[in-house]
Amino acid sequence: MRMPSPTTAPSFGEWARDRLARLQAKESFRRAAGAFPLTRPIARRRARSLFDLCAGFVYSQVLLATVRLRLPERLMAGPRSAAALALELDMTEASAERLLDAGASLDLLAPRGRDAGGRRLYGLGALGASLIDNPGVTAMIEHHGLLYDDLRDPVALLRGESGQTSLANYWPYAKGAGGAAASPDAYSALMAVSQRFVAAEVLSAYSLRRHRHLLDIGGGTGAFLIAAGAAAPGLRLTLFDLPAVAGLARRALAQSPVAERAEVVGGDFTADSLPTDADVVTLIRVLHDHDDDVANQLLRAIRRILPPEGRLIIAEPMAGTEGARPVGDAYFGFYFLAMGGGRARTPETIGSMLRAAGFRRTRLLRNPMPMVARVIVAR
Repeated sequence: MRMPSPTTAPSFGEWARDRLARLQAKESFRRAAGAFPLTRPIARRRARSLFDLCAGFVYSQVLLATVRLRLPERLMAGPRSAAALALELDMTEASAERLLDAGASLDLLAPRGRDAGGRRLYGLGALGASLIDNPGVTAMIEHHGLLYDDLRDPVALLRGESGQTSLANYWPYAKGAGGAAASPDAYSALMAVSQRFVAAEVLSAYSLRRHRHLLDIGGGTGAFLIAAGAAAPGLRLTLFDLPAVAGLARRALAQSPVAERAEVVGGDFTADSLPTDADVVTLIRVLHDHDDDVANQLLRAIRRILPPEGRLIIAEPMAGTEGARPVGDAYFGFYFLAMGGGRARTPETIGSMLRAAGFRRTRLLRNPMPMVARVIVAR
């Protein structure tokens, strides 16, 4: 069958990259590149990158074992040997040494010389140190067991032959979740610890002090609302989420510093009216959880309740982010496939959706860690 011709001709750079890729597909070219001194370093890096893709699951399981066994916390007091750790880890010295060596190769741990008996010592590596007192990251590492289970046969998942997935069962709003979703406590706890990262990105990029009333849609147990209230002391706060989550949010907010300013409303934005009177609405990692039809419906509903000078803030990981493209296109592409709905969108796509919903201006803000989330403000 004849393929349709492209609508635009490739640029010279695209043409050159295509030609190079075709050359690299030939074994003779790869062999010559590996032998020639000037191209040998490039060939080695490519081989290492390909092996890393192949071994990525093993690396993730080393990370999971490191977190579950609390190795970073155990090494906070100072370097230790495999023999000293084996009893605490309930494994043989040989197994402990295997794990410690693996962790050191991934920069989770680091070699620290030898003890008086000549045994190798291990201390914290740079990445392992980042796991200390970081519940959001460790919760996500544990959570990924569900995703790995769903990805056992990625081709079946892509073809829609996997049946009900673990992630669809976990998230209550996922397509096809029905009544089988995880308890509100489970997913709300995960959302709360990970939302703190996104809250920091939003509040570093945009000041809420100019507003009088914030409505946070899909706000979970209020992690973002509490952070926003601390950043803007005069701000009135409303959280809107599913009724089961709203009950948890009321309890959490009642014990928070913003209790007197906060209100919680339970409801489903696909079926119920949104609370009114807010002059700023936030969607913190909400839009990308839903397919276009639901996302567009939500944006139109928000536009209807905002006053003419009101603002909508969208914060979530986005596709096409420079330096982090695999996060949006590979990781979230397959995560949302397993979840049964949603997708990471580029800022340009979200901007088009906002304009179609009736917003007049959209602006992509600068924030410190765009890999964690990018921030769009719509007026």
